[in-house]
Amino acid sequence: MPRKGPFGRCPARLHCVCVYVCVYVWVARSFQIYWPTRASWRPRGGRERGAGPKTHTGPARPGATTCLPPFLPSSLPSSFPPLSSSFLPFHPPCTLLPPFPLPPLPPSLPAEAENGWSPGPGWLTSLPPLQLHGDAGIRPPIMNGPMHPRPLVALLDGRDCTVEMPILKDVATVAFCDAQSTQEIHEKVLNEAVGALMYHTITLTREDLEKFKALRIIVRIGSGFDNIDIKSAGDLGIAVCNVPAASVEETADSTMCHILNLYRRTTWLHQALREGTRVQSVEQIREVASGAARIRGETLGIIGLGRVGQAVALRAKAFGFNVIFYDPYLSDGIERALGLQRVSTLQDLLFHSDCVTLHCSLNEHNHHLINDFTIKQMRQGAFLVNTARGGLVDEKALAQALKEGRIRGAALDVHESEPFSFSQGPLKDAPNLICTPHAAWYSEQASIEMREEAAREIRRAITGRIPDSLKNCVNKDHLTAATHWASMDPAVVHPELNGAAYSRYPPGVVSVAPAGIPAAVEGIVPSAMSLSHGLPAVAHPPHAPSPSQTVKPEADRDHPSDQL
Repeated sequence: MPRKGPFGRCPARLHCVCVYVCVYVWVARSFQIYWPTRASWRPRGGRERGAGPKTHTGPARPGATTCLPPFLPSSLPSSFPPLSSSFLPFHPPCTLLPPFPLPPLPPSLPAEAENGWSPGPGWLTSLPPLQLHGDAGIRPPIMNGPMHPRPLVALLDGRDCTVEMPILKDVATVAFCDAQSTQEIHEKVLNEAVGALMYHTITLTREDLEKFKALRIIVRIGSGFDNIDIKSAGDLGIAVCNVPAASVEETADSTMCHILNLYRRTTWLHQALREGTRVQSVEQIREVASGAARIRGETLGIIGLGRVGQAVALRAKAFGFNVIFYDPYLSDGIERALGLQRVSTLQDLLFHSDCVTLHCSLNEHNHHLINDFTIKQMRQGAFLVNTARGGLVDEKALAQALKEGRIRGAALDVHESEPFSFSQGPLKDAPNLICTPHAAWYSEQASIEMREEAAREIRRAITGRIPDSLKNCVNKDHLTAATHWASMDPAVVHPELNGAAYSRYPPGVVSVAPAGIPAAVEGIVPSAMSLSHGLPAVAHPPHAPSPSQTVKPEADRDHPSDQL
């Protein structure tokens, strides 16, 4: 039933329509909700909007006039309020857009257009002219999305990126390869990866490094980097970093476990019971536990007194060991601070030690530090423990010494060939030997800490400058000297790596990455200069260095024993 109202006698539905229209217009203007780009209604004439002449380009805001009533001129600027600041960040600045030609003036403009009229402030002349594509309607160009692809970071020899992803997800694309050699690495990673994370299970030689076309940084998840050709990486302009202090406690604990196991014969007693050996009488116990020794009063010799070496020394003193150490690159005074005894030569340490443990880095100078010659200088029946690097011990000479009884027992967590197998190699028939699969460094806490720090180092490289922003770059001095950064403009040599700005690089300063890699992550010049890393040749000085004869450690070897 029609009812009376402010508009006279009219149906109730008309009142509802008026209210709906008013509310709709108020909400649209208040919240700046704009009309869609395609008309969804037909005028009474039967012709759909947009089907008329195609000579005009529409108003300043695309799609606004397509939904206006037909009696409004389609050439007028949009009557909607200007865009708010919340809408602008979704579009790139107009200065980054290519120069577009101004759209032609529509035929329905006022007559003043021919007399010098120009578009007013309501016209957005930075956008390209809209095109009408038949049934597709009017589609403005897509201007949202990233300006360039994100840098690609790859985990080379693993598949779990759950720890690294939260740290890198907003600055890089993270992928994993789970490879044991570069032959198993995907071609996309070789061509586009600018950063690499890796453990100790893969080796990168110069030939392997040359396969990476855009690589700028390698982070070793751990402290040792002997599986990376440091010299070649520096020549190719690749920064190499490590995580030196994440698993010091775990490695020291594992070392003490091996030492205690050798002295107390725990492993062999367990194996005897597992094999069904009946141990009841004193004679049977004496036979099974033969070789067990008292710890207090024994002398422990440590080769390399870095972070791990110092942690082992403190633990050993608590068990009653007399601790001596040999480290020609450590400054004087540390032995007095820790209550240790320092020896001047390697021969002195081997001769006076009942147990020798290795905690030094591996390089071309100390490869096979423990060999047939040095084993003969050890005490008869001494123990040997190695949780540093497998290449420090000549396994063939060790196996022969174990069989002859010159060494009473040995415990190895690292091996010359990894992964280790008793079925292969010279140690398969060696007695009194304990082997573990390079796991002395591992604990849940240490693993998470190392991975987090490695991811943060990658993030510093992406958002900062190489090598200045890196915390644990082992070849920083070489990279600085190789590219002569000290005499060049830092803004040119170290471009921003986060994509905030694009720079033009002078020829010969920056190596050009292949297509598909953002220019913002290029920035290191290959050089022919080389740098020695690790320990120099293990010389045996005739006497210990005096306080006036300080021995300066190498720049990249603050702590020689930090090996995982």
